[in-house]
Amino acid sequence: MPTDTAPAAEEISYVDAIHHALGDAMRADESVMLMGQDIAGHGGAFKITRGYLEEFGASRVRNTPIAESGTIGIASGAALLGLRPVIEMQFADFITCGFNQTVNVAAKMFFRTGHPVPLVIRFPAGGGVGAGAFHSQNNESWFTQVPGLKVVAPAFAGDAYRLLRAAIADPNPVMYFEHKFLYRREKAVVDRGAPTPTRIEGGSQVLREGEDVTIVSYGWMTHRALEAAERLAEEGISAEVIDLPVLVPLGMDGILESVRRTSRAIVVHEATITSGFGAELAARIAEEAMDSLDAPIRRICYPDSPPPFHKGLEARRIPSVEGIVEGARALAAW
Repeated sequence: MPTDTAPAAEEISYVDAIHHALGDAMRADESVMLMGQDIAGHGGAFKITRGYLEEFGASRVRNTPIAESGTIGIASGAALLGLRPVIEMQFADFITCGFNQTVNVAAKMFFRTGHPVPLVIRFPAGGGVGAGAFHSQNNESWFTQVPGLKVVAPAFAGDAYRLLRAAIADPNPVMYFEHKFLYRREKAVVDRGAPTPTRIEGGSQVLREGEDVTIVSYGWMTHRALEAAERLAEEGISAEVIDLPVLVPLGMDGILESVRRTSRAIVVHEATITSGFGAELAARIAEEAMDSLDAPIRRICYPDSPPPFHKGLEARRIPSVEGIVEGARALAAW
Protein backbone atom coordinates (compact mmCIF):
# COMPACT_ATOMS: atom_id res chain seq x y z
CA MET A 1 0.00 0.00 0.00
CA PRO A 2 1.22 3.57 -0.63
CA THR A 3 2.98 5.07 2.36
CA ASP A 4 1.95 8.68 1.74
CA THR A 5 -1.58 8.77 0.41
CA ALA A 6 -3.07 12.26 0.23
CA PRO A 7 -6.22 14.05 -0.89
CA ALA A 8 -6.48 14.66 -4.60
CA ALA A 9 -5.86 18.37 -4.04
CA GLU A 10 -3.88 19.84 -1.15
CA GLU A 11 -1.40 22.60 -0.45
CA ILE A 12 2.11 21.21 -0.51
CA SER A 13 5.61 22.61 -0.78
CA TYR A 14 7.74 22.61 -3.91
CA VAL A 15 9.98 19.89 -2.47
CA ASP A 16 7.01 17.73 -1.53
CA ALA A 17 5.53 18.18 -4.99
CA ILE A 18 8.68 16.58 -6.40
CA HIS A 19 8.58 13.85 -3.76
CA HIS A 20 4.94 13.01 -4.55
CA ALA A 21 5.47 13.15 -8.31
CA LEU A 22 8.16 10.49 -8.03
CA GLY A 23 6.06 8.27 -5.79
CA ASP A 24 2.88 8.63 -7.82
CA ALA A 25 4.75 7.87 -11.04
CA MET A 26 6.29 4.75 -9.50
CA ARG A 27 2.92 3.52 -8.28
CA ALA A 28 1.39 4.09 -11.71
CA ASP A 29 4.19 2.46 -13.72
CA GLU A 30 6.45 -0.35 -12.51
CA SER A 31 9.08 0.56 -15.10
CA VAL A 32 9.89 3.80 -13.24
CA MET A 33 13.00 3.49 -11.09
CA LEU A 34 15.16 5.92 -9.11
CA MET A 35 18.96 6.18 -9.13
CA GLY A 36 21.35 8.47 -7.29
CA GLN A 37 23.83 8.91 -4.49
CA ASP A 38 22.39 8.15 -1.03
CA ILE A 39 18.80 8.17 -2.30
CA ALA A 40 17.81 4.82 -0.78
CA GLY A 41 18.09 4.60 3.00
CA HIS A 42 19.13 8.23 3.43
CA GLY A 43 16.47 9.65 1.09
CA GLY A 44 18.88 11.79 -0.90
CA ALA A 45 20.66 15.03 -0.04
CA PHE A 46 17.32 16.83 0.33
CA LYS A 47 15.22 13.87 1.58
CA ILE A 48 13.12 13.88 -1.58
CA THR A 49 13.15 10.08 -1.94
CA ARG A 50 12.46 9.44 1.75
CA GLY A 51 10.41 6.31 2.40
CA TYR A 52 10.65 4.99 -1.14
CA LEU A 53 13.20 2.26 -0.44
CA GLU A 54 10.75 0.77 2.06
CA GLU A 55 7.80 1.10 -0.30
CA PHE A 56 9.33 0.07 -3.62
CA GLY A 57 12.37 -1.98 -2.71
CA ALA A 58 16.05 -1.91 -3.61
CA SER A 59 15.49 -2.96 -7.22
CA ARG A 60 13.63 0.29 -7.96
CA VAL A 61 15.39 2.69 -5.58
CA ARG A 62 19.09 2.26 -6.24
CA ASN A 63 22.04 3.92 -4.58
CA THR A 64 24.87 4.68 -6.97
CA PRO A 65 28.56 5.38 -6.36
CA ILE A 66 30.08 8.82 -6.84
CA ALA A 67 30.37 8.16 -10.56
CA GLU A 68 27.96 10.35 -12.52
CA SER A 69 29.21 9.17 -15.91
CA GLY A 70 28.63 5.54 -15.03
CA THR A 71 25.23 6.28 -13.51
CA ILE A 72 23.97 8.11 -16.59
CA GLY A 73 25.43 5.49 -18.91
CA ILE A 74 23.76 2.65 -17.00
CA ALA A 75 20.48 4.57 -16.84
CA SER A 76 20.59 5.23 -20.58
CA GLY A 77 21.02 1.52 -21.20
CA ALA A 78 18.18 0.72 -18.82
CA ALA A 79 15.97 3.20 -20.66
CA LEU A 80 16.80 1.55 -23.97
CA LEU A 81 15.69 -1.76 -22.47
CA GLY A 82 12.28 -0.39 -21.44
CA LEU A 83 12.76 1.09 -17.99
CA ARG A 84 12.17 4.74 -17.05
CA PRO A 85 15.07 5.79 -14.81
CA VAL A 86 15.03 9.04 -12.84
CA ILE A 87 18.50 10.12 -11.71
CA GLU A 88 19.10 12.56 -8.88
CA MET A 89 22.20 14.68 -9.19
CA GLN A 90 23.00 15.69 -5.62
CA PHE A 91 23.67 19.15 -7.07
CA ALA A 92 23.28 20.39 -10.64
CA ASP A 93 26.96 21.30 -10.71
CA PHE A 94 27.99 17.63 -10.59
CA ILE A 95 26.60 16.91 -14.06
CA THR A 96 29.99 17.90 -15.46
CA CYS A 97 31.22 14.43 -14.48
CA GLY A 98 28.46 12.87 -16.60
CA PHE A 99 28.39 15.34 -19.46
CA ASN A 100 29.52 12.99 -22.22
CA GLN A 101 26.94 10.33 -21.40
CA THR A 102 24.23 13.02 -21.32
CA VAL A 103 24.95 14.99 -24.50
CA ASN A 104 26.67 12.37 -26.67
CA VAL A 105 24.82 9.21 -25.64
CA ALA A 106 21.37 9.86 -24.18
CA ALA A 107 20.63 12.93 -26.28
CA LYS A 108 21.72 11.40 -29.59
CA MET A 109 20.57 7.80 -29.20
CA PHE A 110 17.22 8.26 -30.93
CA PHE A 111 18.89 10.04 -33.87
CA ARG A 112 21.43 7.22 -34.17
CA THR A 113 19.26 4.18 -33.61
CA GLY A 114 15.59 5.17 -33.61
CA HIS A 115 15.23 3.90 -30.03
CA PRO A 116 13.86 6.33 -27.43
CA VAL A 117 15.65 7.00 -24.15
CA PRO A 118 12.97 7.85 -21.54
CA LEU A 119 15.40 9.20 -18.96
CA VAL A 120 15.00 12.05 -16.46
CA ILE A 121 17.90 13.73 -14.71
CA ARG A 122 16.92 15.89 -11.74
CA PHE A 123 19.11 18.92 -11.08
CA PRO A 124 18.91 20.64 -7.67
CA ALA A 125 20.18 23.99 -8.90
CA GLY A 126 20.59 27.61 -7.96
CA GLY A 127 21.85 29.85 -5.22
CA GLY A 128 20.49 31.91 -2.39
CA VAL A 129 21.69 29.61 0.37
CA GLY A 130 25.43 30.38 0.46
CA ALA A 131 26.50 26.99 -0.86
CA GLY A 132 29.45 28.29 -2.87
CA ALA A 133 30.84 27.77 -6.34
CA PHE A 134 30.41 23.99 -6.56
CA HIS A 135 26.82 23.73 -5.34
CA SER A 136 25.01 26.84 -6.62
CA GLN A 137 25.23 27.04 -10.40
CA ASN A 138 22.35 27.47 -12.82
CA ASN A 139 23.61 25.51 -15.79
CA GLU A 140 20.45 25.01 -17.83
CA SER A 141 21.94 26.69 -20.92
CA TRP A 142 24.55 23.93 -21.17
CA PHE A 143 21.72 21.67 -22.33
CA THR A 144 19.30 23.96 -24.16
CA GLN A 145 21.47 23.87 -27.28
CA VAL A 146 21.76 20.06 -27.38
CA PRO A 147 19.30 18.49 -29.86
CA GLY A 148 17.52 15.53 -28.31
CA LEU A 149 17.23 16.93 -24.79
CA LYS A 150 14.21 18.60 -23.23
CA VAL A 151 14.78 21.15 -20.47
CA VAL A 152 12.33 22.30 -17.80
CA ALA A 153 12.65 24.72 -14.86
CA PRO A 154 9.43 25.00 -12.82
CA ALA A 155 8.84 28.02 -10.58
CA PHE A 156 5.81 26.70 -8.68
CA ALA A 157 4.88 23.55 -6.81
CA GLY A 158 2.05 22.75 -9.20
CA ASP A 159 4.33 22.94 -12.22
CA ALA A 160 7.01 20.99 -10.35
CA TYR A 161 4.56 18.10 -9.90
CA ARG A 162 2.98 18.29 -13.36
CA LEU A 163 6.23 18.64 -15.27
CA LEU A 164 8.01 15.85 -13.41
CA ARG A 165 5.14 13.46 -14.12
CA ALA A 166 5.25 14.54 -17.78
CA ALA A 167 9.04 14.22 -17.91
CA ILE A 168 8.90 10.65 -16.62
CA ALA A 169 6.28 9.71 -19.21
CA ASP A 170 8.10 11.48 -22.06
CA PRO A 171 10.08 9.21 -24.43
CA ASN A 172 12.92 11.76 -24.61
CA PRO A 173 15.69 12.52 -22.10
CA VAL A 174 14.53 15.41 -19.89
CA MET A 175 16.76 17.71 -17.85
CA TYR A 176 14.62 18.70 -14.85
CA PHE A 177 15.92 21.78 -13.02
CA GLU A 178 14.49 22.21 -9.54
CA HIS A 179 15.52 25.26 -7.53
CA LYS A 180 16.86 24.57 -4.05
CA PHE A 181 15.81 27.99 -2.73
CA LEU A 182 12.18 27.18 -3.54
CA TYR A 183 12.13 23.74 -1.93
CA ARG A 184 10.52 24.70 1.36
CA ARG A 185 9.55 28.31 0.59
CA GLU A 186 7.11 27.90 -2.30
CA LYS A 187 3.73 26.22 -1.72
CA ALA A 188 0.65 25.73 -3.84
CA VAL A 189 -2.46 23.60 -4.06
CA VAL A 190 -1.57 20.60 -6.19
CA ASP A 191 -4.20 18.26 -7.59
CA ARG A 192 -2.45 14.91 -7.68
CA GLY A 193 -5.56 13.23 -9.00
CA ALA A 194 -5.78 15.33 -12.18
CA PRO A 195 -4.75 13.76 -15.50
CA THR A 196 -1.04 14.28 -16.12
CA PRO A 197 0.51 15.00 -19.53
CA THR A 198 2.47 12.23 -21.21
CA ARG A 199 5.20 14.43 -22.65
CA ILE A 200 6.85 17.81 -22.19
CA GLU A 201 5.36 20.52 -24.41
CA GLY A 202 6.63 24.08 -24.80
CA GLY A 203 4.66 27.10 -23.72
CA SER A 204 4.58 30.13 -21.47
CA GLN A 205 2.29 31.37 -18.70
CA VAL A 206 1.10 34.95 -18.20
CA LEU A 207 1.08 35.33 -14.43
CA ARG A 208 0.30 39.03 -14.36
CA GLU A 209 -1.11 41.15 -17.16
CA GLY A 210 0.44 44.51 -18.02
CA GLU A 211 0.72 47.11 -20.75
CA ASP A 212 4.07 48.90 -20.38
CA VAL A 213 6.78 46.23 -20.25
CA THR A 214 7.05 42.44 -20.55
CA ILE A 215 9.18 40.59 -18.00
CA VAL A 216 10.07 37.00 -18.90
CA SER A 217 11.64 34.65 -16.38
CA TYR A 218 11.71 31.10 -15.01
CA GLY A 219 12.53 29.29 -11.78
CA TRP A 220 13.15 31.34 -8.65
CA MET A 221 13.48 34.59 -10.61
CA THR A 222 9.83 34.39 -11.67
CA HIS A 223 8.92 35.10 -8.06
CA ARG A 224 11.19 38.14 -8.01
CA ALA A 225 9.69 39.33 -11.28
CA LEU A 226 6.21 39.17 -9.74
CA GLU A 227 7.37 41.11 -6.69
CA ALA A 228 8.99 43.70 -8.94
CA ALA A 229 5.74 44.04 -10.89
CA GLU A 230 3.90 44.81 -7.63
CA ARG A 231 6.34 47.60 -6.85
CA LEU A 232 6.23 48.96 -10.39
CA ALA A 233 2.44 49.16 -10.19
CA GLU A 234 2.82 51.52 -7.23
CA GLU A 235 4.82 53.82 -9.54
CA GLY A 236 2.27 53.65 -12.34
CA ILE A 237 4.23 51.20 -14.51
CA SER A 238 2.20 48.20 -15.68
CA ALA A 239 4.40 45.11 -16.05
CA GLU A 240 3.30 41.86 -17.65
CA VAL A 241 5.06 38.86 -16.07
CA ILE A 242 5.54 35.70 -18.11
CA ASP A 243 6.83 32.46 -16.65
CA LEU A 244 8.62 29.98 -18.88
CA PRO A 245 8.47 26.59 -17.12
CA VAL A 246 9.68 24.73 -20.23
CA LEU A 247 12.83 26.01 -21.92
CA VAL A 248 13.10 23.25 -24.54
CA PRO A 249 10.95 22.89 -26.54
CA LEU A 250 10.66 26.68 -26.48
CA GLY A 251 7.21 28.20 -26.86
CA MET A 252 7.59 31.80 -28.05
CA ASP A 253 4.03 32.65 -29.15
CA GLY A 254 2.86 34.04 -25.80
CA ILE A 255 6.07 36.01 -25.31
CA LEU A 256 5.93 37.58 -28.75
CA GLU A 257 2.25 38.43 -28.38
CA SER A 258 3.02 40.21 -25.12
CA VAL A 259 6.06 42.09 -26.45
CA ARG A 260 4.16 43.27 -29.50
CA ARG A 261 1.63 44.80 -27.12
CA THR A 262 3.97 46.30 -24.50
CA SER A 263 6.81 47.22 -26.92
CA ARG A 264 9.42 46.54 -24.21
CA ALA A 265 11.05 43.35 -22.97
CA ILE A 266 13.16 42.33 -19.98
CA VAL A 267 14.56 38.83 -19.54
CA VAL A 268 15.53 37.78 -16.00
CA HIS A 269 17.44 34.67 -14.98
CA GLU A 270 19.82 33.61 -12.27
CA ALA A 271 22.36 32.01 -14.61
CA THR A 272 25.37 34.04 -15.75
CA ILE A 273 24.61 36.61 -18.43
CA THR A 274 27.06 35.58 -21.16
CA SER A 275 25.48 32.86 -23.31
CA GLY A 276 22.72 32.35 -20.74
CA PHE A 277 19.27 31.30 -21.96
CA GLY A 278 18.20 34.94 -21.84
CA ALA A 279 20.47 35.60 -24.81
CA GLU A 280 18.42 33.14 -26.86
CA LEU A 281 15.17 34.72 -25.73
CA ALA A 282 16.46 38.19 -26.56
CA ALA A 283 17.60 37.03 -30.00
CA ARG A 284 14.22 35.45 -30.76
CA ILE A 285 12.38 38.60 -29.66
CA ALA A 286 14.69 40.77 -31.78
CA GLU A 287 14.27 38.55 -34.82
CA GLU A 288 10.51 38.19 -34.63
CA ALA A 289 9.24 41.36 -32.95
CA MET A 290 11.80 44.06 -33.74
CA ASP A 291 9.20 46.28 -35.42
CA SER A 292 7.22 46.38 -32.17
CA LEU A 293 10.08 47.36 -29.86
CA ASP A 294 10.33 50.92 -28.55
CA ALA A 295 13.42 50.23 -26.43
CA PRO A 296 16.36 47.80 -26.35
CA ILE A 297 15.79 44.36 -24.88
CA ARG A 298 17.31 44.20 -21.41
CA ARG A 299 18.79 41.18 -19.65
CA ILE A 300 19.01 41.12 -15.85
CA CYS A 301 21.18 38.17 -14.91
CA TYR A 302 24.03 36.92 -12.73
CA PRO A 303 27.43 38.49 -13.52
CA ASP A 304 30.09 36.30 -15.10
CA SER A 305 31.61 35.08 -11.84
CA PRO A 306 31.46 31.92 -9.71
CA PRO A 307 28.99 31.98 -6.80
CA PRO A 308 30.70 32.99 -3.53
CA PHE A 309 30.11 31.28 -0.18
CA HIS A 310 29.44 34.60 1.55
CA LYS A 311 25.67 35.10 1.50
CA GLY A 312 25.97 38.88 1.30
CA LEU A 313 28.30 38.72 -1.70
CA GLU A 314 26.08 36.12 -3.33
CA ALA A 315 22.99 38.27 -2.78
CA ARG A 316 24.62 41.15 -4.62
CA ARG A 317 25.08 38.96 -7.69
CA ILE A 318 21.66 37.31 -7.85
CA PRO A 319 19.17 39.49 -9.78
CA SER A 320 17.25 41.50 -7.21
CA VAL A 321 13.75 42.88 -7.13
CA GLU A 322 15.23 46.39 -7.10
CA GLY A 323 17.38 45.55 -10.12
CA ILE A 324 14.33 44.41 -12.06
CA VAL A 325 12.41 47.52 -11.00
CA GLU A 326 15.27 49.77 -12.10
CA GLY A 327 15.47 48.01 -15.46
CA ALA A 328 11.75 48.40 -16.05
CA ARG A 329 11.89 52.06 -15.07
CA ALA A 330 14.67 52.68 -17.57
CA LEU A 331 12.77 50.98 -20.40
CA ALA A 332 9.52 52.74 -19.54
CA ALA A 333 11.29 56.08 -19.77
CA TRP A 334 13.08 55.24 -23.05
